[in-house]
Amino acid sequence: MQAPEKNRSFTQLIEFEIEPHQQPALVSALSQQTERLAQGYSGFLSASIQASDDGRRVLNYLQWQSREAGEAAFRSFESGEQDFWQLIRAHQAKTVIFGSFQVLHSLERSHDDALHCNLVG
Repeated sequence: MQAPEKNRSFTQLIEFEIEPHQQPALVSALSQQTERLAQGYSGFLSASIQASDDGRRVLNYLQWQSREAGEAAFRSFESGEQDFWQLIRAHQAKTVIFGSFQVLHSLERSHDDALHCNLVG
């Protein structure tokens, strides 16, 4: 039995392929942009920015309370409000891959070192 769509959180993954000398600046720019998203959009849950060891990839992970919240933030990217396309050009990304996912299962460790599993559906 699937849970209703409105009860599922939503994740956006954006992978950038870049030259290694661009990685630190892209990570910094994405960090600033992600902070603006967290402050400016309701429904924001969490984010992470990950850099590959070889310097050629950066992964931006954004999690939202709902698909609607994530899509509203992404529409602001497209309209230029957050300068997302400029960010891509400025860091000379060779490839940018966008993915969106419904969260069906999550596992996390709490402050008391216990593991908590959340199954949706």
